Formats: sequence, structure tokens, C-alpha cells
Amino acid sequence: MATNRTNRVQYHCSFCGKNQDQVRRLIAGPGAVYICDECVDLCREIIDEESGSATTAASGKTATGLSDRVPPPKSIYDHLQEYVVGQEQAKKVLSVAVYNHYKRIGAAAEHDIELEKSNILLVGPTGVGKTYLAKTLAKMLDVPFSIADATALTEAGYVGEDVENILLHLIQAADFDIQKAERGIIYIDEIDKIARKSDNPSITRDVSGEGVQQALLKIIEGCVANVPPQGGRKHPHQDFLQINTANILFICGGAFEGLENHIEKRLTRDHVRLGFQAQRGFRGTRRKDELMTHVTHDDLLEFGLIPEFVGRLPMVVGLQSLDEGSLVKILTEPKNALVKQYQRYFQMDGVDLVFTDDALRAIAESAIKHKTGARGLRTVLEETLMEVMYEIPGRGDVKKCVVNADSVLNKTRPLLLTRGGQEVDIPVANQELHGETA
Repeated sequence: MATNRTNRVQYHCSFCGKNQDQVRRLIAGPGAVYICDECVDLCREIIDEESGSATTAASGKTATGLSDRVPPPKSIYDHLQEYVVGQEQAKKVLSVAVYNHYKRIGAAAEHDIELEKSNILLVGPTGVGKTYLAKTLAKMLDVPFSIADATALTEAGYVGEDVENILLHLIQAADFDIQKAERGIIYIDEIDKIARKSDNPSITRDVSGEGVQQALLKIIEGCVANVPPQGGRKHPHQDFLQINTANILFICGGAFEGLENHIEKRLTRDHVRLGFQAQRGFRGTRRKDELMTHVTHDDLLEFGLIPEFVGRLPMVVGLQSLDEGSLVKILTEPKNALVKQYQRYFQMDGVDLVFTDDALRAIAESAIKHKTGARGLRTVLEETLMEVMYEIPGRGDVKKCVVNADSVLNKTRPLLLTRGGQEVDIPVANQELHGETA
């Protein structure tokens, strides 16, 4: 503080030294300390910069939402091992493909060499973990993830969903953060259902087959797409969200029923050409999943996918069907195994849930019988435990629930015990739900 010739008190900013006439605002603090509006703005900028750097460092992410250092393939594989049983080769291929994909994004601006995107095709029967593998990868990498059903898609101008709607689901998963969505993963299920229905594409208009493949080409390869924010069909008088799909990883999956016939035919033909016995090792007893490990792009073309579409999916992975042992492991071993989930539900009511070994095998057998694979395990568990899950929460005497094979196969009530080991008798209601009435 100073005094001029007219005895007018002059106040100065304690930081930059400017007086009150040189700034718009001078704010007083305790102990004759002052700060001007310019220094306040400067301090705000410094704090914002440091906060932004600290947030980025804490999360380990760059401005694009990706990790500065993508986990190496071995780490990705080890993470998948904790959640997915079996499919060792598929996990290895996916680990390398995902690592290279996000490494490619990080290096895009650093080199003149353009690295092309490698989308992935998963081939295997229902319930072997195709969707779950993709979902687990996205969760590990902390990127937006969405699932689309190829059977709902039709080409533009026909009843059904436009292919751009699969991008809208990803944008919604990213909370409409376009930049974040552009680094996400999209899983397109039932991709085999859009195979061309005829070897002659001109016979009839295939709006849900070859037409959809054509519509998906640019999106999967990489383009700037216009997405209607409310979904549905596009029309000229609406606003669009623009998203660049060049760095979106597309993972497609399908059962491809009958593809094994094309593979076997090709393998047999190749063996004849090489002078081996055609029938050796390729008889009807050969398992379907063993044939699937030999799938090539030529087989997919024979099945009905068009060459341009197959070319956008350079990574083809065959998944194995799950046997009883694998399904039992799925029930018990992963971090979020189904048995552990239901045991947690029962623990919330103060009850220990126990499955005998024969019960676990019976659950697996039931899923195999209904050809639902791992996807059907939860259904079997729900049917087996429904009555006790209905009765137990209203009682305080049940402390243990034991499920055996009879409970699974014949729908008898699981054994319920008190803390002292005495059996609790609860009549099973609605037996007709289990098909036990005439």
C-alpha cells in the first residue's frame, strides 16, 4: 500500500505489483494481502492444468481414453484365464489381436506407415463363450462395449434396423462421448445368419443377407458414419451424430451350422490332391469342433459370406464345444463362477449353499442335453433352486442347503438343514411347474 500526491491511498496486487488503477478488480485478503483479477485467472489456469495432468496420471490414460501402455498379450491372456474356462487358442489369438489393435491406435500419429485394422471373427457353437470373451476384454481395457444382433439388421429402405444403429448402442455405452466411443469394441452376434442365401446373388433381393454384409463393409473397415441420435431409420430432416469407426474393434461371432461340411469337403479334396487316402481321418466320426479349427476364408465364402466382408475380418478363430468337465469348471472355477454367485445370494440370507460333485455333473449334463452350452447353466440352476430361494428368506431356521444330482435331474427339493444338522421339511409347492402332475 502507498500514498500518492493527492493523499489517495493506492493498493497493489501482492503477486504482480499492479495497482488498483491498472486492473479491473483487486481483492483484499487478511494481513493487507491483495490479489488482482488477472492473477486469479492465471492461478485458475495453473490449477486446471495440474489437475488435468494429475487425473490423467492417476487413471493411466491419455486424452483418448486409452491406456498409455496397453497390457502385453501375456497379461491379457492371464486376465482371460481368470474368467474364461477353456478356449486356450482363442484366448491367445484374441490377446495378440487386441494388443496389436490398441498399440496401432497409439502409434497412428507417430509413423508414416499406416497400420490396417484387424477385426476378428469367432466361429463356434452356442454357449462356448464367444460373447463373454469379447465382453471380458472390453471390461479389462475399460473401453465402451456394445452387442448387436445381426439378424435384426436390414439394408436401408427395408423394415428393420439400419446398420448405423449398432454404432448408436456403442455411443450410448460411452455416455455419448464420441471420442471415447471411437476407441470401443462392438460385438456382432449371429453373423452367420446374414450369409448369402444363394450362390447366385441376382435371383432375389436378399435384404437381410448379402445386403446387410454390403452395408456393414464401410463401418467395419473404417469410415465417418452419420448416426441418428434417437435410433430408428434415418431421414433427411434430422440431426446426426458423426463417429469415425476407423479405430473401433469389431468382433463378429456365429455358430455357422453346416460350415464343418464345407471344411471337411475341402480337407478331403486337399488330401486327394496330395496323394493321401481321402477317407483317412475325415470320416463322419470326426468331431465338429476339430474340423472348425481348420476353418479358412475359403470355407466362409462357400458358406455364403461375400469376399469383401470376409476380407474385413482377417482374424478367424474357431472355438471348441464344451464337454462335461469344462462346464463343471465354468460352474466353479472363474472369479465370478455361477456357483459362487448363488452361494453369495444364499449367504445374504445366512445360509450356506453346497453342491455335491454329482450335482455339478448333472447340471453340466443338462446343459449339454439341451445344447445350450455354458449359457444354459444359469437356467438349470434357477430351475433347481427356485423353490428354496422362494421359501428360505422367510425362515430363520435354515442354515444350510445341499444340492445333489436328484435335485437337478428329478427336481426334488434340496436338503435343508438347521445349524444343529436337523433336516427342515418344507413342502414343495406348484409341483406342476416341474411337470410332475398328470
